[in-house]
Amino acid sequence: MKMDRIIVADDHAFVRMGIIQILKDEFPFSFVQEAKDGTELLQQVIEQDWDLVISDLDMPGKTGLEVLEHLRKNKPSTPVIILSIYAEELYAVRAMKAGASAYLNKSTAPYELIKAIERIRMGRKYISEELAEKLLKLDDHKTAHEKLTNREFEIFKLLASGKSVSQIADSLSIALTTVSTHRLHILEKLGLSSNADLVRYAISHGLLTDVK
Repeated sequence: MKMDRIIVADDHAFVRMGIIQILKDEFPFSFVQEAKDGTELLQQVIEQDWDLVISDLDMPGKTGLEVLEHLRKNKPSTPVIILSIYAEELYAVRAMKAGASAYLNKSTAPYELIKAIERIRMGRKYISEELAEKLLKLDDHKTAHEKLTNREFEIFKLLASGKSVSQIADSLSIALTTVSTHRLHILEKLGLSSNADLVRYAISHGLLTDVK
C-alpha cells in the first residue's frame, strides 16, 4: 500500500509538527498535509483522497471518531490511525470497532507510529503489545460506559466535565432537545440519576483526562 498522501489532524500545533517530522524522515517523498481541527479534517477528506489519515481523538468541531465514521461510509479503503492521550484500554476497542486501523496513545506514538504504518501498508490493523496484554487481562464483562454509543460517550464526558446542556449543544452544533435526550439515555444505561453521579462515575473510571 502506497503512502504518497498523508494528512495529520490535531488541534495542538506542536503535536502536528512532531508527527509531520517523523513522517517526513521516514517518507521523504510523501506529501503531508495538516488540519488544525476536526472540521477542517472532514472537509479535506471529503474533497480529496488520502493514503493515510492520522487524527487526534478529541478536537474542536468534529471528533476523530466522527471523521472516521464518515470515511467508513464513503471511503472505506482509507486507513485511519487514531491518536489520543487516553489510555488504550479506554478507547482502543471503541476506535477499532468504528473502523480505525490503529489506536496509539500520544505518549507512545513517536515509537509506535512507523511500526503501525508499516503494519497498515501490509493491509493489516495494528495493536500494540501493551494493549494486547491489557486486553487479555480485562474482565469478560463490559463496563457500563462501553454500552454507550460514540455520541453518547462524547456527551457523557462533556456532562461529567461540568458542561451544561446548552454549552454542549453549541459545541457540537446540535439541538438542545437532542442533548437532553442523549443525557437521559446515558443516565439510564449507566444506572445513574444525576449529573453529580456522572461526575463520580467518570472520576472512578479515569475518564476525565483532558476533556475539552
